[in-house]
Amino acid sequence: MTEQERAAGADGPLVLGIETSCDETGIGVVRGTTLLADAVASSMSEHAKYGGVVPEVASRAHLAAMAGTMREALDTAGVRLSDVDAVAVTAGPGLAGALLVGVAAAKAYALAANKPLYGVNHLSAHVAVDTLEHGPLPEPAIAMLVSGGHSSLLMVEDLAGRVEPLGATIDDAAGEAFDKVARLLGLPFPGGPPIDKAARNGDPVAIDFPRGLTAPRDLQRHRFDFSFSGLKTAVARWVEARQRSGEPVPVDDVAASFQEAVCDVLSRKAIDACQEHGIDTLLIGGGVAANSRLRAMATERAERYGIRVRVPRPKLCTDNGAMVAALGSHLVAAAVPPSTLDIPADSSLPVTTVSLANRM
Repeated sequence: MTEQERAAGADGPLVLGIETSCDETGIGVVRGTTLLADAVASSMSEHAKYGGVVPEVASRAHLAAMAGTMREALDTAGVRLSDVDAVAVTAGPGLAGALLVGVAAAKAYALAANKPLYGVNHLSAHVAVDTLEHGPLPEPAIAMLVSGGHSSLLMVEDLAGRVEPLGATIDDAAGEAFDKVARLLGLPFPGGPPIDKAARNGDPVAIDFPRGLTAPRDLQRHRFDFSFSGLKTAVARWVEARQRSGEPVPVDDVAASFQEAVCDVLSRKAIDACQEHGIDTLLIGGGVAANSRLRAMATERAERYGIRVRVPRPKLCTDNGAMVAALGSHLVAAAVPPSTLDIPADSSLPVTTVSLANRM
């Protein structure tokens, strides 16, 4: 981001963002495109014992963490609740109970401070957060969002309201596949970081794992869609075969080969989408965007075609309140009408609905 862009971003709306779509209680404070605070309380350790996120545990953790995380964010930003111009909250998609906690809290804070409320889309927020690091997003742009719950390719024509889905996962999301393969290999939950670490010592071509939905017949109907269920099953069968034969499982090689297959498919389809639509900016967001191999492979392939890749720093890739505040600030600056105080928490909110105000 240039100094001129930073100066412009520092003069924008001051927005408080609340994120509770899964297991992180995130509170962010943003002025324009300048990040002032990003406080996160994670309940990941509570879920690790179960090998996955437990919705009821997540909801209760949000209730317990909300007030303290809010105080931390406001203190870090050096502002009071009465200072903000608006309150933004993730209204969906996500876990229903977890979303309800955040939406209810946002309504209470907005009402108490007499501030406008913006119920926003979690996926669009993952796109918006990149503006805090790299400045305004060229429009149109292609966004690839990859996490435990989503693997999506989006055409972002206008972050304030026009987002078109190009493709999505038809079964397991990329992050979900990482978690399941990590469990097979005896690695901790969540699976992304430990697989990334193990893969650095492994051979990415040791095992030829399948690339889902990349065969010519698949590309006719699912050119920009993703499928990782078959890959997960292939890894499981390979590991089981080794175990039956009494041979040791080469964890590093399995991790590297699996990771290579996932990143190959993700980067290949993202670059294909950019070329098909004549777009030279690719944004990668979501928790899996923190994966080192995905970042490297996507950047290397994009350079061949003159495509610029934008990826937020790893901390901003995972769920956080800063991304919600960033989108809220963008909506306020674009004069998008706020939401009403009776907005619902919508666990299946479509990506085309950037803000609930757009459908009131």
